[in-house]
Amino acid sequence: MSDTISPDQFSASEGVADWQAEEGSAAAEFRTGSFAAGVRFVDAIGEIADGVDHHPDVDLRYATVTVRTSSHDVDGLSERDVDLARRISDAARELEIPAAPSR
Repeated sequence: MSDTISPDQFSASEGVADWQAEEGSAAAEFRTGSFAAGVRFVDAIGEIADGVDHHPDVDLRYATVTVRTSSHDVDGLSERDVDLARRISDAARELEIPAAPSR
């Protein structure tokens, strides 16, 4: 039994409005406004990822952090990605870091 979900199933999940799902992964960009705020956010993402043992790709830039998640064991998206995305979006809100508008 596979726990793979489609991009549409990911997008229909509650709490992932910040994220754009495509075949195989989901990504979100957050506007940190500064490098220091980005570092704090990346640190929070690291704690979340270690806590759930599911690790996204993170790209830290001066004023943005881009996060991409996928489940390598199913070669696509899974409910683990939904859970991780929700937790990362929650952390962004707690740090007052907005998500960039959807493309």
